Amino acid sequence: MSRIAVIGAGAWGTAVAKVLAENGHETVLWCLELDVAADVNENRKNSRYLEGVELPEGIRAVTDPLEAVAGCQAAFLAVPSLFLLATVKRLLTAPNIQEGECLLAVLTKGFLPGPRGPRLIVETLEDYLPGFYRGNVVYVSGPSHAEEVARGRITGLAAACGNGRNAIRARELMKRPYLLVFPSLDVVGVQVCGALKNVVAIAFGMLDALKAREDEFGDNTESLLLAAGLNEIQTLGLALGATHPETFTSIAGVGDLDVTCRSVFGRNRRFGREIIEKDVLAGFRDLGDLIARIREVGYIPEGVVACRHAADLAAGLKVSMPICEGVRRILDKETSPFDFMDAFMRGLG
Repeated sequence: MSRIAVIGAGAWGTAVAKVLAENGHETVLWCLELDVAADVNENRKNSRYLEGVELPEGIRAVTDPLEAVAGCQAAFLAVPSLFLLATVKRLLTAPNIQEGECLLAVLTKGFLPGPRGPRLIVETLEDYLPGFYRGNVVYVSGPSHAEEVARGRITGLAAACGNGRNAIRARELMKRPYLLVFPSLDVVGVQVCGALKNVVAIAFGMLDALKAREDEFGDNTESLLLAAGLNEIQTLGLALGATHPETFTSIAGVGDLDVTCRSVFGRNRRFGREIIEKDVLAGFRDLGDLIARIREVGYIPEGVVACRHAADLAAGLKVSMPICEGVRRILDKETSPFDFMDAFMRGLG
């Protein structure tokens, strides 16, 4: 069995650590917070991020990321996109990463900013990592709420990598009777699906809350939004170089979009609902202020950051993405949720 690091002890990182430990791997979980590490080591729980789940003995929590990756054969990166690049930079001095001996797999969904504008996560990280990693970083995504994976509910994931062997290596490390992992070569397409579904889910959450208040919105309207959202995902994916159109109709695309929009566990759906039900945007000046103070929300809806990057990418590529642009305008307080939804739905006809 391998020694594996999971960098990031949020709900998803903890759930993946549980899967790896159940497979018999020595699993080291890096925790930002001291109390989370103590909870994992002393109580076999992560009460802050994954309440009610008992963790196996094979997981050891640490608070130093270099200690986590030291000597490991694989590392799964589960840090929110806002903090991912800074965290990876801290890992660059690890000898096994300097020599390309550690398989790297990314669990984070979203985009990363750069001097040339926003970019996909894998290509951005590969610019900082040693040359061994170019084309060899694995991206793992799919309809996979941590709360269900941690409880053994049957789930499917896509493991995408330009090097098919590494995609299969990631599959072999993660697969369980309840966790099906499918290798993919479409690294761009799987990443775009993972990033944009969160933006669409914010819009879906707003619509779901508006449906209870406005007679003109219903279940049919929500399905219309889902279809339009999937179209935007495919539009940006193909513009950025996705290689397999079927990616968008697979678990990475329509599967992840559906569960993120409809599940009660979806943080982005929840955030969209709270925009309507709790006026959660009232405490923030604009989108920039919201991103800077995102932890004050109490959880991190990745679609908040992704909508800005997606809108910038769409403008640069000259493709139409009205849902992503609409969510950005709502979070920037340039329009109201009702006005956007009403104009968008009527404009589809």
